[in-house]
Amino acid sequence: MSMLRPRAEYEDFLYHEAALLDAWQLDEWLALFVEGAGYEVPTAGGEAANSAESLFYIADDWFRLQHRIGRLMKQGAHSEQPRSHGLRMISNVRVLGQNDEGSVKVSCAFITNRSINDKTQSYFGHHHYLFNEVDGALRIAYKRSCLAMDSLRPQGRISIIV
Repeated sequence: MSMLRPRAEYEDFLYHEAALLDAWQLDEWLALFVEGAGYEVPTAGGEAANSAESLFYIADDWFRLQHRIGRLMKQGAHSEQPRSHGLRMISNVRVLGQNDEGSVKVSCAFITNRSINDKTQSYFGHHHYLFNEVDGALRIAYKRSCLAMDSLRPQGRISIIV
């Protein structure tokens, strides 16, 4: 069960999450999630879609999320050879209340910039979170990153964690 906290605590958490991803500390990033958490990125324009019924860019349950991190950390991760450089910006953090299960709903705007092989790609949109409290600490129970883009052109795909 979670309790509502001041917005600044969630904002600091989200800044920390972005810093871990920018520094490619993916194991530490994964530790921000509760066991059984999910991470989704619906296709452009699919913010209200259900991953059980629609195609998503990413629809990871806990097992698949762990596997994704393991793959990205390997030397042979083709999409990350050489490893890209990223910069994530978070803004407009809003605490939206609690759901019936007691998880706290938080949203924010994001821009993720990625540079690799002399190309820079930008992804932008809104993150939607469900937070639980575990042993007094905030943990992510669910994260959905909704792109505010018409398509993935010129990026073509998502091979990083936005």
